[in-house]
Amino acid sequence: MKKICSLLFALSAFPTLSDVEYTLKITQPEHHLGEVEITFPKSAQAHLDIKLADWRTGRYEILNLANGIRAFDANDAEGRELSWHKVDKSTWRVHLDSPTEVTVNYQVYANELGLRARHIDDSHAFVDASGFFMFSESFRNEPVTVEMQVPGQWRSVSGMDFADSEHRFSAANFDVLVDSPIESGINQLHKFRVDGRDYELVIWGEGNYDVELILSDLKKLVKTGSLIWQDYPYERYVFMVHATSGARGATEHLNSTIIQRHRDAFAKRDDYIGFISTAAHEFIHTWNVKNYRPAGLVPYDYVNPNYSDLLWLAEGSTSYLEDFLLLSAGIITHEEYYQGLSKRINRHLNTPGREIQSVAQTSFDKWINQGGDHGKNFSTNIYSEGALVSMMLDIKLLDDSDGKVSYRDVHAILAKRHALPNSFNSQDVLNILKEISGQDHTQWWAKNIDMPFILDVDALFKKVGLAYQYPVGSQTIAGFDGQAKSNGELLELSHVARNGNAWQAGLTSGDKLVALNKHQVRNTLDKTLALFEPGQKVVVDFIRRDKLMSTELTLSEVQSKPKQVTALLQPTQRQQVLYRAWMGVAHPNAGQTSQ
Repeated sequence: MKKICSLLFALSAFPTLSDVEYTLKITQPEHHLGEVEITFPKSAQAHLDIKLADWRTGRYEILNLANGIRAFDANDAEGRELSWHKVDKSTWRVHLDSPTEVTVNYQVYANELGLRARHIDDSHAFVDASGFFMFSESFRNEPVTVEMQVPGQWRSVSGMDFADSEHRFSAANFDVLVDSPIESGINQLHKFRVDGRDYELVIWGEGNYDVELILSDLKKLVKTGSLIWQDYPYERYVFMVHATSGARGATEHLNSTIIQRHRDAFAKRDDYIGFISTAAHEFIHTWNVKNYRPAGLVPYDYVNPNYSDLLWLAEGSTSYLEDFLLLSAGIITHEEYYQGLSKRINRHLNTPGREIQSVAQTSFDKWINQGGDHGKNFSTNIYSEGALVSMMLDIKLLDDSDGKVSYRDVHAILAKRHALPNSFNSQDVLNILKEISGQDHTQWWAKNIDMPFILDVDALFKKVGLAYQYPVGSQTIAGFDGQAKSNGELLELSHVARNGNAWQAGLTSGDKLVALNKHQVRNTLDKTLALFEPGQKVVVDFIRRDKLMSTELTLSEVQSKPKQVTALLQPTQRQQVLYRAWMGVAHPNAGQTSQ
């Protein structure tokens, strides 16, 4: 924690005054209510603007966090009421007649577990400061203390240091506080130590998880940071896990992470890989984003969008590197890695938006990009597309250097030269690429980062001894270029692929399919299409605006099973060399060299 504190103190532009003191009192947990008290140091300003964040780190989206604030009041050091008014939806302006400390109180409604911003119930409180604690730019760089007034049987855990009690924490400044969530409640706590650093696993909620397996794999995982980076930016790290019923997802923080999964989504191997992959992703963020991050995100502006055309590198590259750590550590097998990679590639190829939006554009537009039918047709996302373009760059570097240079070297240098309070931009990355490879990557960048990239899977995988092909038993069947979900006795279109057969026929998302060639639709699109042949023309009866309509389309030819990534049975010596340099382990068929 000392490294983190010293790092963020470097951002200070104000003289040290005294602590900003935060108190959260859990008052009516069954109604998701708490009370916050904040005391700001003495100020001689005419007014003090006190703000709640409009977004939280790790989620690049403006959130309506101020909607749960009620009963705001402000008092001076003598307890006298101060006048105030709201400047905007998340700024309270407190007027000062003379220099004084300012204490504000307000009620917070915390029932947004899925946003990982704030949640209170009768078993716990999850506290991300962005959703609970207001701040003032005037005192943003001052030390803070946080006191949790919680039920007696609760335990409080955070990446922050404890102050003078088991429910009281201290941090160097608000930036550390806002990036150090607190999990307080009835929970499990497991501590372990690896390579001289302390780790904690705190689990809230019952589920079908295997604690011993999780601990065993986390111990393997946390050793892998040295495979990429020269140093660890923390002395203690906390894994927080919510085993719950609805919320899912995860968020990285300075020296901790919060991972949410359905309580029954741990035991099956596929589910567990999803969990441990998420843990690897957030662990990598300890460096990529929390130790070094793109310009536009330094320093964080908590009330406005933080624009960057490199979010694909911050998030997508993290998704890409997680597989390297998991495979290198022996946590997943080659086959399990190939399964995940196959899904990512197939999802990319089935996203028409890949032809429209580049990874640089989708990075900048992350704050406004939407999902759904239009999003899939005209947009991409920073995670999957960023992971794939990272893989393209990595294999190119490896191939050009005979396995001596990789994309991991780029991240090692970013951590060394551009750590906070510094930042980096696209030209910095291009300079690093030229330095380590001896080649100018400007044209490659323009073609694959600034423009929508074309993924030549076969050519790419041939370099590292892999293949991408349909599995044995796959057959040609009739295809409908879209997706549908059951809606009673009808099928409602949720996606119509741009320029596909359904698109050309004039169908759109929300249309309800009734029949194809007078055959009533089955409960799935696949079962419905099984009645027809590829290339067959069919009349589609559907309902739009409560009116029965019809159109004609020609069914496409598709395969019954998606393509899969597999290892070549007899890789060449060069393929074996590049595979080991790429994944950190030997090719699964090493020794079976072809001539």
